Amino acid sequence: MANLEAHLRVPGPTPLPDPVREAGAWQMVNHRGPEFAALMGRVVPALQRGFRTTGDVVLVGTSGTGGLEAAVVNHLSPGDPVLAVTVGAFGDRFARIASQYGADVTLLEVTWGRAAEPDAVRDAVAAMQAAGRSPRAVFLTHNETSTGITNPIGPLAAAVRSTAPEALLLVDAISGLGALPFDTDGWGLDVVITGSQKSWMVPPGLAMLSVSQRAWEASERATMPRFYFDLKAHRDAAQKGSTPWTPPVSVCFQLDVALGLIEREGYPAVFARHAACGAATRAGLRSLGFELFADPAHASNTVTAARVPADLDWKRFSADLRGRGLTLAGGQGALTGQVFRVGHLGYVTVNQILAALEILEEALAAAGRPVDRGAALAAAARAADRASAQIADPPMDASMSAAARADGTEVQA
Repeated sequence: MANLEAHLRVPGPTPLPDPVREAGAWQMVNHRGPEFAALMGRVVPALQRGFRTTGDVVLVGTSGTGGLEAAVVNHLSPGDPVLAVTVGAFGDRFARIASQYGADVTLLEVTWGRAAEPDAVRDAVAAMQAAGRSPRAVFLTHNETSTGITNPIGPLAAAVRSTAPEALLLVDAISGLGALPFDTDGWGLDVVITGSQKSWMVPPGLAMLSVSQRAWEASERATMPRFYFDLKAHRDAAQKGSTPWTPPVSVCFQLDVALGLIEREGYPAVFARHAACGAATRAGLRSLGFELFADPAHASNTVTAARVPADLDWKRFSADLRGRGLTLAGGQGALTGQVFRVGHLGYVTVNQILAALEILEEALAAAGRPVDRGAALAAAARAADRASAQIADPPMDASMSAAARADGTEVQA
């Protein structure tokens, strides 16, 4: 049986707060009855606040990848020109889904470890227009967990709007929404997809999508096949407080509880906490001698990728870490065996990051590598303090969670 006290530091699924774990054991209710309707009446408005949208938000019983597929098949037709801006493995996946359903996909491939640039996106859209293939949709990735970067979605969306205002903006926000500042309506996004097992502190099983009025209109014209993933069926059922198919009821219970915890902490505090955890992770890894993979200007506050040293046997080292109670993620796709990743999203505090760094330090020392004991923890704590102090929008104040502090104080649920 897995060690329940182990430090799970992968980019998802993420650890669960005790109240969320307990909610998973609640007795079933009729998913067509008043209890579930009341739950939907709480969850959907809470998600709208998290997405920062007044548009529809629908829940689909599936993984994040299922949410990406739903976004594709509801809004496109075979042969539609699509620009897929990909900065890593998950951007590639989004593009492959569209290609599988017959979309005419043009890739704008950004060097892994770097963010997309608005001018490059604008130029790619213009090139498609010049070729008589103005994009029906543009795919963007908010936070790329395979590389540890966060894209500047606001400027990227503005670049698309300035060149092809009719194009739909479909955004994979699976691993960033809920932990990083995000503004669906303010950025003019049409479809935004996230997943329960990431920043929302809930087990896998739910994809949540916001859909703009423009996107609903496009869905009426789209001809890609869909049945289970028909978002109109989900919207119509949601208006009755239900879902079109049997939902993962326990995961819905847990999402209801998790959203309450997040709103009690407050999104400004959640963002500050993740900024502190991200800064602590990066500083600690650098102090331990690891080279970070992502462009520092766009480093993610939910996951950090670091290069595996050429003289370090990652499989053996990873196994040693697991034996000490720390689980990290390896590289994906083209980065398999080249990087490892530390997740710091959802139910996470600086104190937990310091504990993970301490285990890393012990394992490095046991492997005979030079380590200045305690230096990484000190560097991480200083970086967390600086990150907390530098949060300017909104400013740190007394209402913000103590979990954003580097002293490790945790929020009590």
